[in-house]
Amino acid sequence: MKTFWLDRDHDRYEAMVLSAPSAFTHSLGDIAPVTFACIAWTLATAPILDPGYVRWHRRVLSATCGRNPFDGGLTARVELVSPLPAGLTATRAWWRDRGWRGWPELFGQFVPPTDRDLSRNPHLRTTLLIEAPLPLDGLPEAPEPGTGAQDVAAAAARAVTVLVRDLSELVGPVVQQLDADPSLQGNG
Repeated sequence: MKTFWLDRDHDRYEAMVLSAPSAFTHSLGDIAPVTFACIAWTLATAPILDPGYVRWHRRVLSATCGRNPFDGGLTARVELVSPLPAGLTATRAWWRDRGWRGWPELFGQFVPPTDRDLSRNPHLRTTLLIEAPLPLDGLPEAPEPGTGAQDVAAAAARAVTVLVRDLSELVGPVVQQLDADPSLQGNG
């Protein structure tokens, strides 16, 4: 099962990096690859790339990377669609016949309820938040100032490839467990 992957069929990522050289300006020449990798990830997951260069499992709502202010390391933040916690499923007394709903699904994707849905029923949409350090192994060095745009684009693509691998290793087992347990299927 794939958790994160690159959509090479719709690869407009290089063109996006080449058209936005100023996005990387403050990260060039940095001794650590973290800021450069985070910018590369942000561009790869930008809504303007629809479908995105980075794609993810239907349970993944968002995935961001940032520099940890404590040690300068790389921190991932991934939000997942989750079933209700056990404390709310042990009894449904709290429902009080209000017609509670969970995560709506559209063509197999979890989506927020529409305004119409919210005008008719209360919704309780649960999520899991994963915040974890990611290794720096394999990330390309931040290019030096004056590096050619093609080389910056290649380094950015390499950084995104490494982040996809590391995030898949981190988040994949959680998503697999959520999908494997029949009591966790759906949420509403």
